[in-house]
Amino acid sequence: MSAPEVSSHRLGPAHAIPVGEGRAFAVDGRQIAVFRPRAGSGIRALDAVCPHAGGPLADAQIDHMKIVCPLHGYAFSLSDGACLNGDLAVRTYPVREEDGEIVVDV
Repeated sequence: MSAPEVSSHRLGPAHAIPVGEGRAFAVDGRQIAVFRPRAGSGIRALDAVCPHAGGPLADAQIDHMKIVCPLHGYAFSLSDGACLNGDLAVRTYPVREEDGEIVVDV
């Protein structure tokens, strides 16, 4: 069995995401939300759609290293995508800044 193929995608300038905010991007047929949390370091990427009811996670409130879905209050860890108040989870993606741009691996 071979490892799944991973490809890197440039999403645009890193400064487009202010500290404490997130933005959604369409990447390879997926919606991915990229956040720049106040706490911690760097940027984080995870699925942009809440698995509970389809809420827009890029519009979530950020509190340290967690986000809270704006529709029904489900909270997710920015570190591993685990739901902090339910049995749901979202996928996380490797993301980095490279030459001033956001690069995510999908």
